[in-house]
Amino acid sequence: MAEPWWKTAVVYQIYPRSFRDTTGDGVGDLRGIIEGLDHLEWLGVDALWLSPVFRSPMVDHGYDVSDHCDVDPVFGSLADLDELIAGAHQRGIKVLLDWVPNHTSDQHPWFLAARSSRDDPKRGWYVWRDGSPDARPNDWCRGFPPGEPAWSWDETTDAWYLHLFAPEQPDLNWDHPGVRSAMHDTLRFWLDRGVDGFRMDVVHLIGKGNRLPELTPDEAKAPVAFIDVPATHERLREIRSVLDEYPGQRTSVGEVYLLDPARVADYYGRGDELHLSFNFKPMFSRWRAASWARNIAETSSLLDRAGLWPTWVLSNHDNPRHRTRLGGDERVARAAAVLLLTLRGTPFLYAGEELGLEDADVPLERHVDPSGGRRDGCRAPIPWTADADHGWASADTWLPFPLAADRRNAASLLADPSSILHLYRALLAARRRSVALQLGSIELVDAPDDVLVYRRASDGDERVVAISFTEQPTAVDLPSLTVEVSCDPDRPLGEPIDGPLSPYEAVLLTASPGA
Repeated sequence: MAEPWWKTAVVYQIYPRSFRDTTGDGVGDLRGIIEGLDHLEWLGVDALWLSPVFRSPMVDHGYDVSDHCDVDPVFGSLADLDELIAGAHQRGIKVLLDWVPNHTSDQHPWFLAARSSRDDPKRGWYVWRDGSPDARPNDWCRGFPPGEPAWSWDETTDAWYLHLFAPEQPDLNWDHPGVRSAMHDTLRFWLDRGVDGFRMDVVHLIGKGNRLPELTPDEAKAPVAFIDVPATHERLREIRSVLDEYPGQRTSVGEVYLLDPARVADYYGRGDELHLSFNFKPMFSRWRAASWARNIAETSSLLDRAGLWPTWVLSNHDNPRHRTRLGGDERVARAAAVLLLTLRGTPFLYAGEELGLEDADVPLERHVDPSGGRRDGCRAPIPWTADADHGWASADTWLPFPLAADRRNAASLLADPSSILHLYRALLAARRRSVALQLGSIELVDAPDDVLVYRRASDGDERVVAISFTEQPTAVDLPSLTVEVSCDPDRPLGEPIDGPLSPYEAVLLTASPGA
C-alpha cells in the first residue's frame, strides 16, 4: 500500500498578500498565485499552503475571519480560487488552506449576534464572563502586543469576552455543539471544492471553552504557549472524522504552539487526530551541529517510536526568515536548505526561501502588523524581476521589498545555474529520486566537532548528508561516497569528496554515481 502523499511531499507556504499583485493595489492576489504555478512546478514542490484568503476586515491580515466560506475581494473571488485549485492539480500540486478555528472576527455574523443580546441563540458560541468593567475575569494576556489583557468588556451586554489575540478576534467556545457543527461545515465547504487539506491555526487552543484551564502567573503572561487541555483531543478526533469522510487522503497540519515536542506529539493522537503537527523548537535552534543533532535525536525518539511523522520548518510568516535569523551569510542559507530537505519528515518551505531572501527593513511609519511590526519584515513582497516593480503590477506595495531584491529575485537567479534557486531545485529533484530521502530511516553518524553527519536508508537505497557548521575547512571521513548535491557551487558533482568540506558546506552523498 502506498504511503500517504503528505509523507513524501514538500509543502510550499504562500502568504498571499506578498506573493504577486496583478491589480495594481499593491497587495498580492489569487491571480498572482495562478501566474506563479509554473514557478512552483519548475521548482518541484508537491503542495502549496495558502495563508488565509477568507473574507476579513484584515485587522490581523486574514486571521480575523468574517466569513469562512468566501474569498476576500482583496484577493479575488471564489472562481479565482477554484481556478487556482484546478491549475495546481493539473500540475500535480496539492492545495492546503489555512483554517482558523480558535476565533473569528468581531465582524463575523456569529459574533454580531452573540453580542447583540444575552438571549441570542449564538451567545454561547463565544467565551463570556460576567463581572464589572474594573475587574477582569483573570490575568491572562493576549498573544500580541505582549502584556495586554486577553479580555475586553462588551458594553452592549455588560460582560467580558475572551480574545487570546486582538480584541477584534473573539475566541469561539468549542464546547458548544453549534460551534462544532458550524466549523465542521466550513471544512466540508472547502473539501467539496477539492481542497486537499488544511493548516490549522493555533488548533491546540480550541478545547478550553467554558472550562478555562488554570495557569500559573508566568504562564498567564503568554497563555497561547501553555493552554493544553484534554478536551482539545476530543475536538481533534471529531475534526479528523470530517476529513476522513472524503477520499484522496485529505490532510491536517496543526499549528500546536507549545514549544515542547513531547506535548506536540500528543496531538497526533493514535492516528485519529492531526496527520502532521509543526515542531517549532528547531526553528529557534542555534546554527550549531550539536543543537541539530539533539533536534534530530529528540524528534526520532518522540515520533518514530510511536509511528508518527515529523515536520521540519525553518521560516514562516510569523518569524524572521532563517537567513536573517542566522546572520545573513548565503553559505549558511545554502547549507540550511540541504539540512531542511534531507531530514526525515515533511519539509515546509516559506515562499522566498528558494531565493535566499532576508527580511525587509520596514521603517516604523510603514508598520502594519498588529503585533507592533514584529512580523512585517518576513512578510515582505516576493521579488520576481530585477526592475523597479519586481514583477508586481505596481511598485507601490503594501510592504517594502526585502533586502537586495535587485539581485535576489526569481528572474536573476533563474539565469544563474549556480544560484540558491537552482540548489533548491536540485535538492527537490534528489528527494524525488530517493526513497531513502522521502521515507527512509535516519541515523546520526560520528563526526568531527562542528560537523553534522546522518544516514538516510530505505529498501537498499542510502544517502549520507554531511553539514559543516564552521567557517573553517573541515576534514571528514566519507570514503566510497560520491557527491550528488552540494551547496558549494564549486564542488564537482558525481565524484568522491577530495579534501575537506569547505566553510559552511553541506553535501548530499550517495554510494553510486548517478543514483
